[in-house]
Amino acid sequence: QVQLVESGGGLVQAGGSLRLSCAASGRTFSSYVMGWFRQAPGKEREFVAAITRTVRTTNYADSVKGRFTISRDNAKNTVYLQMNSLKPEDTAVYYCAASSWVVLTTTSVRYEYWGQGTQVTVSS
Repeated sequence: QVQLVESGGGLVQAGGSLRLSCAASGRTFSSYVMGWFRQAPGKEREFVAAITRTVRTTNYADSVKGRFTISRDNAKNTVYLQMNSLKPEDTAVYYCAASSWVVLTTTSVRYEYWGQGTQVTVSS
């Protein structure tokens, strides 16, 4: 079992930055591929970014490529999402998730554990 707690969300103006954190407890953090997803009102949950267990390979949705950076610190059991050049369309609840898949995956059903989410609101 893995417990995930996100933090760092808030209200920011367009063009600003936020850094989300996700602290994990429970089983070995480094055993999991970690991902960030988001869900805007009235929309499906969508993939944002993911990072492999130790190799540090990353993958990003096209909509955030070049603006967002995912990273992890296995010693601190934490994964981060640095979000720069934020746009109003980035407004959503952001979720951290953990997957026991061996390879990096962008599919939400392959993530077994989820945090409660943190709200990010970008004003124009």
